[in-house]
Amino acid sequence: MAKTPARTFVCQSCGAVTAKWAGRCESCGEWNSIVEEAPREAAPKGITSGQGGRRLGFVGLKGDGTPPPRRHTRIGELDRVCGGGLVPGSALLVGGDPGIGKSTLLLQAAAALAGDAPVVYVSGEEAVEQVRLRAARLGLSDAPVALASATSVRDIVASLDEPPGAGGPGVVVIDSIQTMYSDTMDSAPGTVGQVRTCAHELIRVAKRRGFTLFLVGHVTKEGTLAGPRVLEHMVDTVLYFEGERGHPYRILRAVKNRFGATDEIGVFEMTDGGLMEVDNPSALFLAERRGNVAGACVFAGIEGSRPMLVEIQALVAAASGGSPRRAVVGWDSSRLSMVLAVLEARCGLALAGHDVYLNVAGGLRIGEPAADLAVAAALVSASSGTALPADRVVFGEIGLSGEVRPVSQMEARLKEAAKLGFASALLPAMAERARASRRATGSGRATRAAETPGLARHAIGHVQDLVAAVGGPRQPDATTGDRSGPRETRMDVAQGG
Repeated sequence: MAKTPARTFVCQSCGAVTAKWAGRCESCGEWNSIVEEAPREAAPKGITSGQGGRRLGFVGLKGDGTPPPRRHTRIGELDRVCGGGLVPGSALLVGGDPGIGKSTLLLQAAAALAGDAPVVYVSGEEAVEQVRLRAARLGLSDAPVALASATSVRDIVASLDEPPGAGGPGVVVIDSIQTMYSDTMDSAPGTVGQVRTCAHELIRVAKRRGFTLFLVGHVTKEGTLAGPRVLEHMVDTVLYFEGERGHPYRILRAVKNRFGATDEIGVFEMTDGGLMEVDNPSALFLAERRGNVAGACVFAGIEGSRPMLVEIQALVAAASGGSPRRAVVGWDSSRLSMVLAVLEARCGLALAGHDVYLNVAGGLRIGEPAADLAVAAALVSASSGTALPADRVVFGEIGLSGEVRPVSQMEARLKEAAKLGFASALLPAMAERARASRRATGSGRATRAAETPGLARHAIGHVQDLVAAVGGPRQPDATTGDRSGPRETRMDVAQGG
């Protein structure tokens, strides 16, 4: 008698498989996320070479033919994030919060691509008339996009399984993968098994027929893509569409890309006519900036290969009672706690009994440690009431001992600042000393022409130098009680050029 396959229970949050049902997943800690899935037939055991297998035809790394050209969406920010265009036969996963603009962006891209190749847009969440209403609002009703509303992967694959030259599509958009279902499984749409199986079938036909596949994915409350983690490994590119509801700006960020650079971003602005490209994000994020305000500092950052200037705002207020508050928007809260601890331990700034609020203006989220010095400058300025010069940018990483460490792509940051009219910069002293050494020995002649002329470089070696430069409040010394402030330091100033 054939042995009955054992039942399997799968967590819908992390994809962990257990032998029995439980109310709480032991892997991710989620409650009521474990459901039973139909067992699959076990694979045959004891396979050896030559028993029913087909021998593979191995080839070399260097081919004779030329790779197919990339498809350009005519949306420069999207092409930038994808590595210069869409690769035929690739699969892209686009995730983001509900209502952030994923469907709008892909509908605009589909309409732009429809002039060069057949484009298919399959919606599992909306009816055909709902998609037509969005297209009419965006002015895309005349675009030759083939539209359908379906959720059966069997029907979708049967409609797409045609060669590109014989009526097959060149680009396919599936909105969204969580609404698709395969009749080979008994579980409901959106479960781990359904998402994995449907994505596998769609990606397989995309690789076989050579069309570019867009998969729209939902996100969890933590902001990560919903469904099994293996879904991100199956696709070639993973894009996150980010933005704050109160701001019109949207950030398209690549976290995985087999055909281009990762951590590249594209900036869009949500308008009544759809998503508009932002060619100069620095000018956009600094458009509403007011100068000579205590607690405001301009940070020169790098997002992917693009330098970007953004304003960091800090507010320090006396705590009304109980434990002081720490509110952060757009930055890592644990990183803020570290900077506050360094300022208090190394510079004597008494911030432990104050409420601290930190905000990255414009809705942008910063993740690089080069923002440490800008955050520290904003905090010192807010606590002392002394405004930083309006034409100064700041960047640098802070260590636990208070030293300011160099960061990458310094010249690109300074060039962007000079282009927008900034006159000075606070930057790590170690990087300036290395630059001066290269100039003295003559090894930096090749890069001397790339340096930014006319921009005053103020070298900061320690956070105490920063407090002295900004003019922080004088705090009593921990041992002598002297209120003369931090130790006297000299801020090295080197004129670029």
